[in-house]
Amino acid sequence: MLLSTQTDVVFAKCGIDEGLKVFAKAGYEALDYSMFGMTGDDHFLNNCDVEAFAKELRGKAEAVGLQFNQAHAPFPCWRNGDEVYNAKMPERLANSIRIAGILGAKAIVVHPIAYIRPGDAQKAFNFEMYRKLETVALEYGTKIALENMWGHDSRRGYIVPNVCSFAKDLCEYYDDLANPAAYTVCLDLGHCGLVGEEPDDAIRILGKDRLGALHIHDNNYKADTHTVPYDCGAKMNWDNITRALGEIGYQGDFTYEADNFLARFSPSDIQVGVTYMANLGRLLMDKINAARK
Repeated sequence: MLLSTQTDVVFAKCGIDEGLKVFAKAGYEALDYSMFGMTGDDHFLNNCDVEAFAKELRGKAEAVGLQFNQAHAPFPCWRNGDEVYNAKMPERLANSIRIAGILGAKAIVVHPIAYIRPGDAQKAFNFEMYRKLETVALEYGTKIALENMWGHDSRRGYIVPNVCSFAKDLCEYYDDLANPAAYTVCLDLGHCGLVGEEPDDAIRILGKDRLGALHIHDNNYKADTHTVPYDCGAKMNWDNITRALGEIGYQGDFTYEADNFLARFSPSDIQVGVTYMANLGRLLMDKINAARK
């Protein structure tokens, strides 16, 4: 199990070269490369040779003792009624998968779409997207990871389930896609409680054969705060979560998606926050390993 975290905030604050040094100094072994910004026309990844960039970035990471274990595709993949945006996204998603593969990432999260028609229509819409990307993932040697999502009822002002929100939904999507060479599941632990499912229950429902990756962060069951475990106001039960991961024999990595914790740090002070997160990650990894049968 590798200790990993996403790159979004640190790269934005420090730049890629300095950010890699910050992660390495903190003791991380791997990184989840963030490509959220590719939704914007002016993002550099939409205006460069992506394969050359990925090869260069991989070399820089390896030079400081890091590897890339995961990646994030641009999000959202689709917007209701925005045909201009939707026309651009298939190639950008494909390019993000190419980048992930060249970086050596085992999986890249391509978020399922909360299509306007739920149920079978929503599933068919998502499967059409995933099947088009499947050949790219297979060619570049990375897996498309399905993630549990949530929605927001703007009229009543609270979070509601939508696409793949529960472990049983992730199981259905993964099983029906029926290609373990191209797909895996990334369970976002913080998203579980937001829709009323305990993360340890979701872990056991998925099991080790489906569950290949994690997004690890904490919240108060009311807002998607993406902060570090045990942060002030956070309520998730990390003893239950780590025990469940150990007991199912989880074979993936420990990957944070808790960058909101780092957003408050200045570039000159961010090393402290990054190192704190890494040390806490090691503690939780020890709990997982202690629970293995």
